[in-house]
Amino acid sequence: MGAYILRRLLLIIPTLLGIMVINFALVQFVPGGPVEQAIARAQGQGDVFGGFAGNQGDAGASGLEDAGPAGDEYVGARGLPPEFIEQLEREFGFDKPPLERFGMMLWNYVRLDFGDSYFRSVGVIDLIIEKMPVSISLGLWSTIIAYLVSIPLGIRKAVRDGSSFDTWTSGMIIVAYAIPGFLFAILLLVLLAGGSYWQIFPLRGLTSDNWDQLSLGGKIADYFWHITLPVVASTISAFATLTLLTKNSFLDEIKKQYVMTARAKGLTERRVLYGHVFRNAMLIVIAGFPAVFIGVFFAGSLIIETIFSLDGLGRLGFEAAVARDYPIVFGTLFIFGLIGLLVGILSDLMYVLVDPRIDFERREG
Repeated sequence: MGAYILRRLLLIIPTLLGIMVINFALVQFVPGGPVEQAIARAQGQGDVFGGFAGNQGDAGASGLEDAGPAGDEYVGARGLPPEFIEQLEREFGFDKPPLERFGMMLWNYVRLDFGDSYFRSVGVIDLIIEKMPVSISLGLWSTIIAYLVSIPLGIRKAVRDGSSFDTWTSGMIIVAYAIPGFLFAILLLVLLAGGSYWQIFPLRGLTSDNWDQLSLGGKIADYFWHITLPVVASTISAFATLTLLTKNSFLDEIKKQYVMTARAKGLTERRVLYGHVFRNAMLIVIAGFPAVFIGVFFAGSLIIETIFSLDGLGRLGFEAAVARDYPIVFGTLFIFGLIGLLVGILSDLMYVLVDPRIDFERREG
């Protein structure tokens, strides 16, 4: 197993390098870079895209012009001194060739130096640490609740396969899976957050304004009061996959010979189900917990955080991409790409922990 883990760890290097190369190359073709963003802000236009959407005939009045051949000024440079443009290029590192910038970026990342945000004047790591509790709260609670509901429900559906209970629960699961998370989030706001009906839960944020004045019990209650709707909205579609996976795993195991042998020995159905079937059936479900958590952690956080005004990693990444804040974009891409690859290895270790009979080295041989 040690050799397998070592090979997987070494494979992270070319995989992560490929991710960074592809994304860095794509960024070179995206208009409205950080220099143009800074120019647009200096001219009081907010961001460069407002200028792109404007009339070409008004380019002189707005201070924007089309990008010309190589060597021409940046879009939006008209009316600003060339020295100012050159200073911006030096500050953002765009006075160097792309390959040199990419090499410097990777060298800094190897030393765990992710730099500072272009427009926030804050370190990338500090921003990630600041925003991470919100995203972790959503991902962790959504994953735990999905498992706590899906596993018992999947087992019961497997035991009562083909019954009316199995039929109507399958219908409910399919409907829940088909509802988009953002649409369900809006529905929750309208119904339960004072939109048009009941004011039961808060409309936005993760804590109340008087958080610092609350007792420990009050802070815990306030936290769960705020996190309830976002967690429900982000969990609604996770039930289907886990429930059906649990059901199918149990059905596969129940039909095997060792289950028939256990029943023939006179063991109770409960003993057979939870003493023999459960461990084998739950192998794929339990071992996939890290991957499920990371999936929930990354996948739906942006929309849910935006709807419920939560300041997490989803909004941070989106705002950085819009503002062309490349240190945040590439820093988070590197860190989360590394986390995703490590979680893949952790999932394999979970398989071995749940069932020691699995040997990845022998399978590869």
